[in-house]
Parts: sequence; C-alpha cells; structure tokens
Amino acid sequence: MKKYDLLRSGDNIIRVLEVQGDRVLVIDCIKRTMPVWIMPAILESYSECTINDLSVATGVEMVNIDTLDADQRKVMYERYTMIAPILASIADNKKRSQLIQSIAMEHGISRQTVRNYLCLYLSYLDLAVLAPIKRQDDRELTQDEKNMRWALNKFFYTTAKHSLNTAYTMMLKEKYCDGLGVLTEEYPSFYQFRYFYRKTRNLQNFYISRDGLKNYQRNNRPLIGDGVQKFAPAVGVGMLDATVCDIYLVNEAGNLIGRPILTACIDAYSSLCCGYSLSWEGGVYSLRGLMLNIIADKVSWGQKLGISIQKEDWDCNMLPAILVTDMGSEYKSENFEQIAELGVTVINLPSYRPELKGLVEKFFDLIQESYKKHLKGKGVIEPDYQERGAHDYRKDACLTMTDFEKIVLHCIIYYNAGRIIENFPYTDAMISDGVKPYASSIWNWSKSQIGANLISVSSRELMLTLLPRTTGKFGRNGLKVNKLRYHCEGYTEQYLSGGTVDVAYNPEDVTCVWVLEDGNYTEFTLIESRFYGKDLTEVRQSQNRQKAVVKSAVKDNLQAQINLAQHIETIADGVSRHPDVRMKNIRNTRKREQIKHHRDYMKEGMNRE
Repeated sequence: MKKYDLLRSGDNIIRVLEVQGDRVLVIDCIKRTMPVWIMPAILESYSECTINDLSVATGVEMVNIDTLDADQRKVMYERYTMIAPILASIADNKKRSQLIQSIAMEHGISRQTVRNYLCLYLSYLDLAVLAPIKRQDDRELTQDEKNMRWALNKFFYTTAKHSLNTAYTMMLKEKYCDGLGVLTEEYPSFYQFRYFYRKTRNLQNFYISRDGLKNYQRNNRPLIGDGVQKFAPAVGVGMLDATVCDIYLVNEAGNLIGRPILTACIDAYSSLCCGYSLSWEGGVYSLRGLMLNIIADKVSWGQKLGISIQKEDWDCNMLPAILVTDMGSEYKSENFEQIAELGVTVINLPSYRPELKGLVEKFFDLIQESYKKHLKGKGVIEPDYQERGAHDYRKDACLTMTDFEKIVLHCIIYYNAGRIIENFPYTDAMISDGVKPYASSIWNWSKSQIGANLISVSSRELMLTLLPRTTGKFGRNGLKVNKLRYHCEGYTEQYLSGGTVDVAYNPEDVTCVWVLEDGNYTEFTLIESRFYGKDLTEVRQSQNRQKAVVKSAVKDNLQAQINLAQHIETIADGVSRHPDVRMKNIRNTRKREQIKHHRDYMKEGMNRE
C-alpha cells in the first residue's frame, strides 16, 4: 500500500492520500465524501484496482485534456486554481475547513461546491475531471429574464444603491404596465426576481457598481499580501513587473542608445525567475517576449547566447496558472487579458501598492546589485545621477545590448541556483528530501508535488492568444480584415452568406491572420500579394498614398469626361441623316465595303521599315 494507490473491496473503491504510521488518510471514490483517517487493518480486504475500474464504477468517462475545447480548459484550470491551496493541507482537518470557508467566501460559492471540486479531483487525481460537460446549446433568456436583467443593470447595479424591492417595482412600472399605468395580468413575482438576481449575482460587480472601484480596492478586494504561505501555497503564482535598468548601452557602432527595459516573472512560492525579457520597448511587446521566454527551454536559450545552463538550475517551461500584475496599461489591455483563455487567472493589484508584489521588486534590486558593482565606470548609474554637477554617466557607456543580456542572464542563473534563501518556511517533507535552500531546488521539488499549479502551452498557441484582435467580415471578395482581403480553402459558404468573425492579426506582418472559432485558430492568407511581409502601418501608408493619387486625379478625370462628350457631340452634329436607309441586300453591301476598306497590314509594315 502506497500513497495515491487505488484500492477496491466489492463495490467500494478508495484512494490512499497519506500514510502516517498507524493510520491512513483515504477518500471514498464512489461517494466522494471528505477524506478520513482509518486504521491500516481495515484495508486488509482491499486489493489494488485501476483508474478504468473507477471510471466504470462511477460512470465518469475519463478524457484527455487535449480533447477539451478552450472554454472547458479555462473552467478546468479555474476550478483547480480554486482548490489548489487546500491540497497542501489535506491531512489537517482544521486548516482544511478554514481554507474551504475562505475560498467559498472569496469566490462567492457554497462550501459544498468547493468540497465537490476537491473530492472529485482527489478521487481521480486528473485535472480533466474538473472540466465541465460541454453543452450542446445554451438556453436563451426568456423575455421576463431579459426584463429582470435590464432592471438590475438600470436600477440596482448603480451608485443610487436602490434596494432589490425598489428595482423590482421600477421594472413593473416600466415593463409591465399599460399606457395608463395599470399593471398587466401577468408579471413575474418578486421571488422570481430575487431568484434571478441571486443566480446571476457577481459580488465584484455588486461592490464596484454600487460603491465605486476605489472603495472596492480599499474595503472589499481580496487581501493577497499577507505572506507567501497564504498567498502561494505551491508553485504556480507568478508576479510580473518591469523596470528600467540602471545602465546606459550603446549599439555596435558606439552610438548611445539609452537604458534597456527588463521585464520578469517571479514565482511567488519558490522565488524562482520563471522568465525574463530584455528589450528597448515596453508594454505589450515586452510581455510577449516574457511569455515566450517563460515556456522556452532555458538550456537552448542559453546556447543562443553562448552560455551553458544546467537543466536543474532553471527547469521552467510552463506558465504559472496565476499571474499577479499591477495596474499598468499593458497588463490591463485586452491583448494580455486574452491569456485567460488558456486557463490563466490574472490578478490586477491596485495602483501604488508595490509591496503586494514584493518578490519581483526584490528580484530587480538583487539583479542590479549583482552587476552594478562590477560595471562601475561602464555606463552604470550611481544614486547621484540626477543631482546638479553629477557625472554624466552616459559618456561611460560601452556595453551593447548583447553584452548586457549575457551579464543579466548570468545574474539570473546565480539568483536561481546560487543565492541562498535563508528564511524559506521549510516543511518536514522538504527537509527529509534534502531540498537545498536555492530557488531552483525549491522549484524542482515543489512542481512535482500535489498542488503545483502550472499550465503547459505551446509557443504558437501562446502567441496567437496574445495577438490583438478585430472583427473580420466575410464577402464574395474573401475575408476582409483591416481593409485587406484574405482567403482560406473550405470557406466558400461563408464567402457567399457573409457574416462577421473574430480575427487575430499580427500588426508587424499582414501576410496572415487567424480566425478564432470555438477556441481554435484557422490561418487565412493575404490575397493582395503586393503587401506580403509588410507591417500594418506600411500598408495603411501605402493605401493612403494611393487614395491621395486617385483624389488628385479626380478633377482631371471630370475634365476628360467633358472633353470626350464635346468631341462626340461635334462629330455627331456634323453628320447629315439620310432620308431613306435601304434595308435590302445588307450582306452584299457589307461584302463590298469590306473589299473597299481592306488593307494589307503586312505590306504597310514592311514599307515603313
């Protein structure tokens, strides 16, 4: 009998969750009740069974995560993110109950719902069982439900703070009275109105719409800055931020460029640097580079820069399921929020609260302290750089971006695998397993434990998710996106019937766009080949120049039309009409005229030479 074994006795199937001397923690996989401690002797009549036996006994069909659509994967990861903090304390009944209570309050659901998710996952130990069953079609709201939703938005979710009763009365007045203000025979009851409100209620929307965003952040928002064990009980919570490095760089020709931007993601549990991006551009551009670096193979990444990286020193190639950011415009943009489609939960901290993501702020301090003492006099900025009469550190710049990135990469390797973490709250299991006090060692051990919250995603899927989106329109000329036409085989019906669709596009290269349907991306190719390889700005400039050329010729075109009309009228006016046009022997007449006007073009051409 080992940890996580499935055991069966008759119709009963249990899973072993913990073994501690003379007692065993098990969960009933059939009834899916909360785990209980039992004596080992009780399990003597049990024998091992497989996950297929459990699936047959419960009627739960096991599926592969890859077969789930985007919406199912999103809900699956959200549910796992919800119960992940409990998994580390599953053997402690008191702490487990406290966590269930706090999670239920935070997410606005019942404690029983949290228990159901927890027991379902513990029974199968497979993320896929948390995915919702795909509905064939979504039920449309009835007219009464639409009226209730309208009344809630207009009268209840406002700063006027009307009660539900008042919103109900206003709904009856506006929607269920005749022209004289008399109530109609049929109308929804207040209990139906209250039930619809409770079914559709969103507490965050409730607080913000009635009290304002600032009040929500001050008094109602979830408190997430009270220590790593409460905020991040396992790996999978990434903190994002960016900073301008305290050093001036030059290009290969020795011309001053300025100070680069370092963007990083730090795991809140282990403090490992999951990935970084060093660039001259900030915003969404640097975030895309950061996301790609997080899921990249770090050994191969180091080889590109000529740096040897051991896999165990930086073994991170998956996305954290929770990303914590500040209120920067790039983090609140639609492009970045689309990452939620992969199942990632994005938490935006309020402005001017850097202490709530102190690990990433500390990372920047440690990295810059690591290289600044060795690069004095080579472009590094000292604290007095803004004071009057201070040395102009720009004149000292001598490193290029490539040189500096190699230095930063070495600093990150030291930060991950060489820096001692003195105050990490070690568990007994970590001590017994000999986990070293380095971020990489803590990460490598923790990511193999139950509760690790990481998402595997390909670089293509990640980049397509982060691309900006717009609306494309089907027509006989193809799919029109950003005033350009695109085509893909198999869409003849859409071209003929028309309609709109969501499209992801790359503003840096208009050669292709990707149509988003049911979470899948279909590539469409540009029809107008003259724009291949160009960015969207170049295309628009070219289109604008063409419009200007056409516009400049409009007056000349009108004058040419007038001249044409005058010439035709002059010729027509000079012709006299025959009083009697003979209609007989037209064929003979045509034959004579052909002979009369026939010319030997070959002879004429030879004579011209």
